[in-house]
Amino acid sequence: MLRNLRQLLRYRGLIQSLVARELKARYRGSVLGFFWSFINPLLLLLIYSFVFTVVLPGTRPRELEPYALFMFCGILPWTWFSSSLGESSNVLIAGGNLIKKVLFPAEILPIVTVLANMVHFFLGLPILAIFLVYYRAPLQLAELVWFPAVVLVQLLLTFGLALLVSSLTVHFRDIKDILSNLLTFWFFATPIIYPMSQAPEYGRQILNLNPFTHLAISYQEILFYPGPFGHWKWLIALGVASFALFALGYFLFDRLRDSFAEEV
Repeated sequence: MLRNLRQLLRYRGLIQSLVARELKARYRGSVLGFFWSFINPLLLLLIYSFVFTVVLPGTRPRELEPYALFMFCGILPWTWFSSSLGESSNVLIAGGNLIKKVLFPAEILPIVTVLANMVHFFLGLPILAIFLVYYRAPLQLAELVWFPAVVLVQLLLTFGLALLVSSLTVHFRDIKDILSNLLTFWFFATPIIYPMSQAPEYGRQILNLNPFTHLAISYQEILFYPGPFGHWKWLIALGVASFALFALGYFLFDRLRDSFAEEV
């Protein structure tokens, strides 16, 4: 396992090429091409702004205003997370022709999926930044320095889950359908469209078991709420757990890799 993990560094050129190919393939044939990476999050934010300022005004505490911006701070990273897991569930099956080649490292496929969706997340950040400036969000440098740490923790968590999901789906195809429903439940079990403070006490205890809860709150505290970043202890704990999950995911992937060629 450790030998295969070290060899990933040798394939960084291949990973970069496959990520670029994935990004080009996503918008191949479209008129606007990569501009959709900016347009999609912009349209999403405008839709939320319309719904929660025109259709459903005044249904939230004042500290959540502008509410669309509060939601967007959580939905943008959630889109990266959920899209990565959803696509990873089918990536080995779709890439069966590559897996059957003896020297091709199969773990590259879920890793490329996660990285390609991370690029879309980064391309959505300028839209978020523009609206943060427009709404005069109380950004502080002491909090912004934590932003790369939150992204890194999310990357590790997503890598670990993507390796687990992709390797298990090869043998249990039902996981793909189960995952799509689980992600819907997972979204509503994460304080993205509501603040953690509005959940009842027993609900907070359950929500604290959700790893993405701590990522969502971290993004919200850094980008939306004023005051110091108080969730750093949870973030560090999640970082350690995410590293352990990545090791577990890679271990399971490594144990199952010999069966992929005949199953796909």
